[in-house]
Formats: sequence, structure tokens, C-alpha cells
Amino acid sequence: MSNDARAAARSAAALAGFLVVAGLQLALVLLALWIVLKLLPSTFALRAGVPLSIATFGALAYATWRAVHTRMRVPAGAVVPRDRAPQLWELIDGAAKAAGVPAPDGVTVVADATLVLGERARALGLVGGRRDLYLGLPLLQAWEPATLRAAVAHELAHGSPKLGRWAPLAYRGRIVVGRKVPRISRRNPAGVVLRAYAGFYRRVDAPFSRAQELAADRIAAAHAGTEAAVTAIRDLPALAGMQRLFHAEYLGPGWQAGYVPDDVFGGLLRVLAARTGEMEMLRTQQPEANGAWDTHPSMAERLAALTAPAPEPSGAVSDPSSPPSAPSPAPSASSESASSESAPESSASTSDETAEPAGDLVPDLPALGRALQAVAFPPRGRTVVSWDECLSVARTTEMEREADAALATISRAAGTTVTDAASVLELAADGRLRTAAESIFPEEPAEQTTERIVELLGLMFALAALRSGVVRWRHSWTGAAEVVGVQGAYLNLAELSQAAAVPEMVGSVREYFAQIGVDLAAPAGATAAARAQVLGGLVGLSADGERTDLLITDRGLFLVPGLPRGRVIEAKKRLTRIASDGVPSSPGVPAPTEPKAGKESDPKAGVTDPKTEVTDGPKDVPKDEPKPERHGDGRFVPFADVAGVTTLPGRRKGWVIGLRDGGSMTLKPALDADELPGGWAAWDDTVAYLTGSR
Repeated sequence: MSNDARAAARSAAALAGFLVVAGLQLALVLLALWIVLKLLPSTFALRAGVPLSIATFGALAYATWRAVHTRMRVPAGAVVPRDRAPQLWELIDGAAKAAGVPAPDGVTVVADATLVLGERARALGLVGGRRDLYLGLPLLQAWEPATLRAAVAHELAHGSPKLGRWAPLAYRGRIVVGRKVPRISRRNPAGVVLRAYAGFYRRVDAPFSRAQELAADRIAAAHAGTEAAVTAIRDLPALAGMQRLFHAEYLGPGWQAGYVPDDVFGGLLRVLAARTGEMEMLRTQQPEANGAWDTHPSMAERLAALTAPAPEPSGAVSDPSSPPSAPSPAPSASSESASSESAPESSASTSDETAEPAGDLVPDLPALGRALQAVAFPPRGRTVVSWDECLSVARTTEMEREADAALATISRAAGTTVTDAASVLELAADGRLRTAAESIFPEEPAEQTTERIVELLGLMFALAALRSGVVRWRHSWTGAAEVVGVQGAYLNLAELSQAAAVPEMVGSVREYFAQIGVDLAAPAGATAAARAQVLGGLVGLSADGERTDLLITDRGLFLVPGLPRGRVIEAKKRLTRIASDGVPSSPGVPAPTEPKAGKESDPKAGVTDPKTEVTDGPKDVPKDEPKPERHGDGRFVPFADVAGVTTLPGRRKGWVIGLRDGGSMTLKPALDADELPGGWAAWDDTVAYLTGSR
């Protein structure tokens, strides 16, 4: 048996050890329970046996099941059958043959720049199941067929039998464990032992994981050619980075403002075409590791291993040492199953079609993009508009949000209501604006206080000009948007803001704005309901004694009446749907708390997670309380209304949230409290922010 085969066998044995450790943990509790009952008087033992067993062995057994059980998440995507895209399937079949594994059972095009083979495995990956390839539409838009061929070959080759008969099982299991272990609740009594064993398992598996990834790189290079494989390795993380930039700068702001462009993926294509400099820079950067369970060696190591003559894997079938392959997308993605190394003879198929985009492999790719947008970015109450209108309203909404927060603070400091540019100028004219600013920032020097006043005035003047129709947004796919006159002329708001900061100049500034048609008291126009960005979620909390679920957003806390005990899984699904639909952060706008089932996409900031998991199985406010904004059946508490947070002492923490109107709200976790991914971390950050900034 070769060294690689022995490493694969050790990894598979360590994987099976998870079930052994879980069983031993239960057996020890059962033994301790039996000893305790034997020591008790028989009459009392008979009466106490059942409840004691349920409280100990039963509770630990349920906790163990929760720790190792994985539910299947189907990604939002468009299924592409063989008869719809025969050329794409031909490419995939060729890659599967080169890797020495069966072709996937299905292909689904998803929104993210990723390529993942998901398998519906059971028993922590010890038993395989249906395999589906999840292919990101951005790859079809941006890559040539040869690059895509290399990436697919790499993904299918992860479990190559050339590294031993246990290699496919070892890879499949590692992906399942890497997905599940970080999600074991810190309140799970079985989690301590399982997490400790997971650390041992990762150390045992690490050498084989590295060898397996490098072998998959060689397979991709042999099948698609050195240049294509190297391009795939460098381009996949760069393309994912460009998509994150696209979501953050273009799609996300409009999505949160309550709008969605009519052609999401067309916008991404424009960004890729216009910002080639950023793309080139990202190609040269070393991508960050995708967590402790990332199986990939560094990019430099992968490229070096493929540019130098690589020795044949010990005991493995001879395979030409050649260039790298597409990086397998984040192992956190789904239970990816694996395949085998490719045969060199299929590399001949790379000589053609390299000059054509991979999108030609799918007939009518724009139509596929529209179909994918319908499932990956469903409007759900948002208004569908053109890209130009979406970007304009997004920028205006961001400015209005910033202005609302600043005006609320100025109003409290000045002791009067300040609502628009006209009222801000009134304060500036008699010096009250500077007095208010100095009380808000007492430790800042006079120069910085002046700068803050000028920034506020510039913000309010720009909003007034936009509301009056005197200026408009001019957008660029290569840089930031700017405010220009309706005829394209430049309006120097910076000089006007600096002049208005001097009380003696306020009258002249008012006259100038009146001459050019700017109404400084113009109200905001009617827009769609802005959504808050969801950062995390908690279920099973107690809010002033009432069971409550919580969504943590970037603008406040959204509390939803909780479900009864024993329905935690259902509560998490419900909270996920609410988060996906979006939490309106404008007063008086209802947010659905019981969305229709069947729409499971995760459009946070416009991003949909296309990655699947593996499955282990078939598949009212008290009268004395302040009245925060109400959305549907939930309560939205804006951060602006929070005066401070006090953490209660004790092993089970609690928090008292003080509100500016004198009221308060006490939150405590119940015994069965749980989280959406990242929920407790988001809550800890929120408590730290509210404690430090109040």
C-alpha cells in the first residue's frame, strides 16, 4: 500500500472515529447512570429510573444527534438538464472520464462565482448519495471553455482512487465534518468532546488533504492543459472577489433600499469588463484561507508543485506532472464528493473552442441569467427598476439614512427639531449649530468641529438639490458616482458648505440656492421601504419573560414572538425566511413574519449562498414598556433609540437594554437557545458597540 493510500485509510478511520467517540460518550453516561441506580434503594430506583434516564442519557443522546446530524440545504439556482445544454454536459462528461469517476447526477447554475460538487451523503459522509454540480453563472460569463474544463476536472478529481480506495470517502467525510463541527452550538453538552476529537481528526487528515488537492491539480492540468489550469487557480478567487465588490458597491445598496435591478448578472458583466485593473490585481494576491477546514495549500505552493516536475504519487497510477487546476471552491460549501485523476488522453480535447466564451456552452445565456435572477434574487416586495434608477435611489437612500441619524443627534443637542437643510441653516445662522456640534464632540479641536459642520451642510445641500430636481446622479462602472447638474454641469457644493459654516454668509447661500431653484425645505420623495442588513439571528430568547426570536441588523434589533419549546428547528427556518425577505427599517412598514415557504434564497446584501450541506438523513408589548416601531407581528428597536446595554452577571448571561424614552427591555437566553450561523458572534459585537458608543 502506498503512502498516499495509507494516509487515505487513516483519514477514513479517523472519520469513523467520530461515531465511535459519540457512542462511547453515551455508553459512559449510561454506565454512570446504571451505577447510580444500583446504589439507590430498589423502590426509589424504580421510581426515579425513567425520569433520571431521560434527564441524562436522553438529553445527551438528543444533543449528540443534534451535533452530528446535518440538514440538506438546496441552493437557489437554475437546473440545466442535458437536452438544454448538450455542449456543457459534454464538457462535464469529459472531465468526469478524465478524473475516473461517474458524471454528476445533475447540474445547477447558481449566482455565486463558485464551482462545487455537492453530495447528499449520510452518516458523516461514510455513506454517499446523489451528486450534483453547482456551477456559478459568473464562471460561464467570464471564462473560456478550457478554463472551465480545468476547474470542473479539478472538482471532480478530489476523491481520486489513485490515492487509495478510501480517498473518495475521506474527502467526502472531511467536507461534512468541516461544515458541521463549527456549527455545533456552544451550549450543546455533547459538543465539547466532539470538538476536541475534531481537532485530532483534522491533524490526522491534513497530510492526505494536501496531497489530494495537489493530485486534483495535476489531473486538471493533464486534462485541460497547463495554461488553463493555472488560469483557473488564479481566476476563481479573483472572480469571487470581484463579485463581492459588485455586491458591496452596486447591488447591495439598492437591495437594502428596497430596489432590485432588472438585470443583475448583466451588471456584473459590465463591472468585470470595466474594472479589469482590479481583476488583475486580485489575480496576483494570495486568497485567504477559507477557515480552519480549508483543504487547499497556498496558491504559490500549488503553482510551484505544477511548474516543477512532480514525482508520481507513491503507488498511484502514473500521471503526468503538469500545471495547476482550478481551485476547488471553498470546502465549506457543501459536501463535495470526489472523483479521480484524469487520463492524459483527454487533454487533446482542449485544443479547440478556447477562443470562445464558456457562455456559448449554454444556449441563450442571458435567458438563463434572468431565470436564475428570479430564484436567486426574488424581489419580495422590492421594486424592479433599471440599473441607473437602482443606483441613483440607492445612493440617495444612503445619504438620507446618514442625514436622519445626524439630524436626530443635532436635534437632541440643540433642544429643537431639525428636519431639513433649511432648519440646519437656521441653526448655522445664529451659531447654535456650532454650539451643538461642540457639545457632541467636546474633545475635538475647533478645526475638526468645523469640518464636521461642513460635512453635514454638504450632505443636506446635496439632498435638497436632489429632491428639488436641480441635480442628478451620474454613475460609472469604474468608480464612484457623483452629483451633477441635470444638464451635466458641476455644482460646487463643497464651497457652498464652507461658506454656510460662517454665520455671516448664510444669507448669501440661501439666496444662491433660491436663484438656482433649490428648495432647502423640500421633503423626501416616495421611495420603496428600505431594508436593514441582517447580521445574525438568535432563537429561544426571553424578552421580559416572553419567548422571543431575534434578528440583529445593521440598524437595530428585530424581535419576533417565539415558538413554543421543542420547535427550535422550525423557529430557525422561520427566522431565516424573515431575514431573506428583509427587515424594513422605515417606520410603519410591515415586515412579513411568516413568509411563504419554498423561497429559501439568502439575498443578504444581494448575495445568495449557492453552497449545499450534506444530509445525514432523508430529508404584544407590556403597557408599561416603550413602544418601538412595529413591523407586522415583530418589534423593531432602532439603535438610535437605545441609551445603553447592561450585561447581567451569572453563568447564563442576560442583558438589560435601556431605551432613550426611559423604558428598558431584558433579554435572556433560554435553555434551548440556538443561533443562525454567526448569531452569537453578531450579538457579542452588537453589545460591545452599544456599550461603547453610548
